[in-house]
Amino acid sequence: MHGFTGGVTQTVARRGASLVSAAADLLCEGGIDAVRHRAVARRAGLPLASTTYYFSSLDDLIAKAVEHIGAREAEQLEVQVAALSRRRRGAESTADLLVDLLVGDDPGARVSEQLISRYERYIACARQPELRDIQRRILRQRTDAVLEVVERSGRAVRSELVTALVCAVDGAVVASLVDEGEGPRANARATLIDVIDVLAPVDDRALHV
Repeated sequence: MHGFTGGVTQTVARRGASLVSAAADLLCEGGIDAVRHRAVARRAGLPLASTTYYFSSLDDLIAKAVEHIGAREAEQLEVQVAALSRRRRGAESTADLLVDLLVGDDPGARVSEQLISRYERYIACARQPELRDIQRRILRQRTDAVLEVVERSGRAVRSELVTALVCAVDGAVVASLVDEGEGPRANARATLIDVIDVLAPVDDRALHV
C-alpha cells in the first residue's frame, strides 16, 4: 500500500511539474494571454481538467510558471558567473559581460522571446499584485549576479547602485523595443559604458581580498 501511495504522489508531482513547465514555455512564447487552461494542457499532453485539478485558478498556474522561469534564469546566471575569472577589467569589457548576463550573449539577436517575456511580466505586476513578490525575488537574483560580476572585474559598487545598473540596462532594452536602432544589446552596452565607472569604479583592493 505504501508503494502504491508513493507512486501516486510521484505521478501527481510529475504531472503538476509538466503543467508548470508548459505554462512557462507558453508565457515566454506568447505572454500571459497565451497561458490558458486548454493551451497548457495541450502543451503538457494532459487532459484539460488537469489544470483545474492541480491549480486553484489560472492566476495560481501563472504565478507558478513565473516562479519556474525565475528558477531557469537563476540557473543560467549561476553558470555564467561561475565561469568568470577574477581580474581587473576596463569599462568596455565589464559592460560586455553585464550585457551578456542581462540581455543575452547572442550578438546577432534583435529581441529575444525571453526579453519580451521579462518586461511583459513587469507590466503584469500592475494588474496582478500576486506576481510582485515573485518578480522581486527574480530581480534580486539578477542584482546578485551583477554584483558578483562587478566584484570579479576588480570593481566596487554599493548595493543600492547595483539596482541602478540593472535599471539602466532595463531602460535601455525597453527603449530598443520601439527604436529602429542597433537593438537591445547595443543600447544596453552604450548605457553601461557611460555609467560603469561612476556606479562601479575600479577598486585596487578588490582582487587582493
